[in-house]
Amino acid sequence: MKNPATITIVALSAIALTPAAPTATAAAGTPGPAQSAPRAADPTQAARDAAEPGRPDTPAAADPFLAFLEPPWSASPAAQSLSPSNPDRLRRSNAPNSPGQSFPNAANGGATNGNEWITATSNDTGGDSANGSTSDPSTNEHYTSSGGAAGDGTTANGTPGGESADDVWTRGMSTGDMSRGGMSTGGESTIDNPTNDYGLQSGAAGGYGQTDRPTTPTDKPIGPTSLPTRPRSPLDDPPPPGLGADAIQAGPSQAPACTGVRIAPTQDAAEIVDNHPNGTTFCFAAGLHRITRTLKPKTNQVLASDQGAILTGSVRLTRWTATGGDWVTKGVLPAAYARTGQCEDNVANICYLREQLFLNGKHLQRVASRDKVASGTFFGDYANNLVYVGDNPAGKSVEMSKTETAIESDASTVTVRGLTVEHFASAPQGGAVVLGPSWTVSANEIRWNHAIGAMLVNADRAVLEKNLIHHNGQLGAGQYSSVNATITSNEISSNNTDGFWIADWESGGIKTTWSTGGSVSRNLIKANKGVGLWSDAYDDGRTFANNEIVDNAADGVRYEIGRNGVVESNVVRGNGFGTGRGSGTSLWDGGGINVNTSANVRVRYNTVADNVNGISIQSRTRGDGPWGRNLLRDVIVTGNQVTMDRGTTSTGLVQNSGAAIPPGEVTLRGNTYLLDSLTANRFQKAGRWYTATQWRQAGYDTDSKFTTR
Repeated sequence: MKNPATITIVALSAIALTPAAPTATAAAGTPGPAQSAPRAADPTQAARDAAEPGRPDTPAAADPFLAFLEPPWSASPAAQSLSPSNPDRLRRSNAPNSPGQSFPNAANGGATNGNEWITATSNDTGGDSANGSTSDPSTNEHYTSSGGAAGDGTTANGTPGGESADDVWTRGMSTGDMSRGGMSTGGESTIDNPTNDYGLQSGAAGGYGQTDRPTTPTDKPIGPTSLPTRPRSPLDDPPPPGLGADAIQAGPSQAPACTGVRIAPTQDAAEIVDNHPNGTTFCFAAGLHRITRTLKPKTNQVLASDQGAILTGSVRLTRWTATGGDWVTKGVLPAAYARTGQCEDNVANICYLREQLFLNGKHLQRVASRDKVASGTFFGDYANNLVYVGDNPAGKSVEMSKTETAIESDASTVTVRGLTVEHFASAPQGGAVVLGPSWTVSANEIRWNHAIGAMLVNADRAVLEKNLIHHNGQLGAGQYSSVNATITSNEISSNNTDGFWIADWESGGIKTTWSTGGSVSRNLIKANKGVGLWSDAYDDGRTFANNEIVDNAADGVRYEIGRNGVVESNVVRGNGFGTGRGSGTSLWDGGGINVNTSANVRVRYNTVADNVNGISIQSRTRGDGPWGRNLLRDVIVTGNQVTMDRGTTSTGLVQNSGAAIPPGEVTLRGNTYLLDSLTANRFQKAGRWYTATQWRQAGYDTDSKFTTR
């Protein structure tokens, strides 16, 4: 996957984060255990609409930034009527549609007489759009508007030119080369879409992308410290990125007092929870609670502690015998089970084994054979049901994780707070705590579990907040098939302790897949052995904002084969220097922020510094998905501060032979670059290197600022 020369069609396997099942196999090439199709839903994007300049309720001509960057355009009265003040006139549907499916509510192209206008999200053949023309699949592979010809820029009734007042254009118009999409032939398209960001610059930028740009760099003298930039505008001073002056306040110390049914460490917590009705609050007393059976809370139940209770999935190992310089115990391992996941060491391939050992609370590292056992390590011989350790266990506590999951149920509106959850033998892609719909998991410490600390599964409107999530074997937090879920104000650090593949398989800080709307914001994501924050496999309408993402082994942020993403106001520093197998330092290997084969993504107002690369825009051959062909389209990178000196290699675009990036589909503008030298080759496009001046001459960052320390 990392070598562009060998990429053809990449399966959705290793990238599709799905919940684990104890008996299912999720090896490479499969998306994991069978799941029901992710539910389509309409993401809430009010915050994004407010942040994006030129929304319909703020005419673009009044925005000095857009006035400087784009040709003048204005919203017609008809388009202005499609606004949040008249929400019944316009809505968006994310439901996948088969090619050529008609949209009966889209008669006459767009909203007429109060009819709904619906976006066709995967009409490779253009859609039937009632009285509008179909688009040419060669130039509009992605998403047509329901009404009007996307291919030739005509209005709903087929009239070229003029304002397409009744044909509200979406991001997908003529995604091939934008040659006749985006702006109507001979006139303006009225880009007006109050529920998402597709419309603002996609049409204008599409037509604008046809302007002739110099392709042959010429060497011109460069000033000693900076290059001239455009005039300043109000958008030059967005809110500060990252957490600002606020520190993360997380963990059990943040939990409020608990009043309810008391559970003592000596009691069977699962039985007590089972025997109480909906709405019960359970207060775990201080001490170590050994959980031998998964807790399954009912609707509106609360599992809480204000005394520092610890839920552990481990058991004590006590009968040890010295043998050949090691110590061995017998009969404690489960029967052999299927391998799942991908390991950094794909020869030994032992990361999938779930049973961890802890000596006086210290995590022991698993080794692949008995001859490799040494101090601080252990070996599990599953064929003979033997466990070997390299340290004398006499007088010490040795524990082995055994119970797979701490908390999981199908109930909604459950609260989990104030608990420490540790030592659960979760299967790869499975969580120690599994959130459901409208759950709130807050102010906990989730640590030293084999796979994922906290996993959101079909968890619409769930909230994961103010938790300390660290030293889990695979991933800190995961999310699958969830609508409008929130992950905020957590500290997620030092995850992937058990050796999962660092560069390219669900290891590290946070990974989300098949989810719609919602946000990951105000988290501290640091020192994870993998990607810091990863959106993958058909996320739609996701916002990653105001996170501090530092010192992770792979990319800081990766937005991969998704759409409608916003990556804004994050601090992304020191990422990408710890990848191993299958990785290097090129733009193919990512960087601070990596946008990979995704559509309608905004990367803005981030501080990106001291990463292996700055911002990497990748176009790969990724096959088809629920919205049609997976393509890199409509990516705008603006308002970022990018430091590229010392270890940082470059910022730019890469593409493989089957996924060339059409002109105008990637825009970089209004950024600030801090370089080691203005004559250094710090920019790339399709394998060619550029200095700052040459990069501008190639048509990128023409109004950006380039300076040195």
